[in-house]
Amino acid sequence: MTASQPPNDLAATLDDGDVALGVLDNTYSPTLVEFYGELGVDFVWLDFEHGGPDPWDGGQIEDLLRAGERTGVELLVRLPDTDPTLVRKALDLGARNVFLPRVETAEEVREAVRSARFRYDGEPGDRGLASPRARRWGLAEDYVATEDRETLVGATVETEASLENLDDILAVPELGFVFVGPLDLSVSLGHPGEIDHPDVQEAVETTRSKAVDAGVPVAGLGFGMDDVNEKADNGYQMLNLGSTTGALKGAVTDWLDAYEGRDD
Repeated sequence: MTASQPPNDLAATLDDGDVALGVLDNTYSPTLVEFYGELGVDFVWLDFEHGGPDPWDGGQIEDLLRAGERTGVELLVRLPDTDPTLVRKALDLGARNVFLPRVETAEEVREAVRSARFRYDGEPGDRGLASPRARRWGLAEDYVATEDRETLVGATVETEASLENLDDILAVPELGFVFVGPLDLSVSLGHPGEIDHPDVQEAVETTRSKAVDAGVPVAGLGFGMDDVNEKADNGYQMLNLGSTTGALKGAVTDWLDAYEGRDD
């Protein structure tokens, strides 16, 4: 008995030069992950750096992955650390799209990408070969070739050090994408929360333009749909539209404001 390995629709979208739209589920709910798939978003972002379950808790992560698989939506998993062991763990659980927080050097990015590959840049990779969930417990056909082809590992550019080493980071073989982080960039550049500060805007634009020139897909945050559309026209290929709590805030606030009996 064998099991087929599904394609990675997010990787295909990036390869085709198209734009993927997603939502951050900051409630970490399998129900909502599944529901977002029914709504038709391209990916659901799970941020394990700033919240959520312990990334080592396989059972909780598997429940979120199953929810995405049920409705065919890709999960985009931000890990809390660049540790290659953590990358391998997430992939063996069945994640295929992971990205690294607060990277500083090309070498740490290269080590993480190598840890996600059985073969890497013409040499042996550093991913462990076993029979975990990602391999359908040994039933998957062409597991090695499929995983190497379908797995994306990205890096977040959100520190001053990552800006200084940006050219080398973008040159890392098989880097899946760079995610531009304006909020943490504002902190690192000495202007916390001022994402419109000229220094922050310059850093964001430098990252975007250099990544586009290097042929590395660019991901980022959308601050309203006008901003999303502008960024899509400007080379971004992966854009987060908002969050679960943000959407609920807007909906519930509108309901309360529309209630005619409310005095305040």
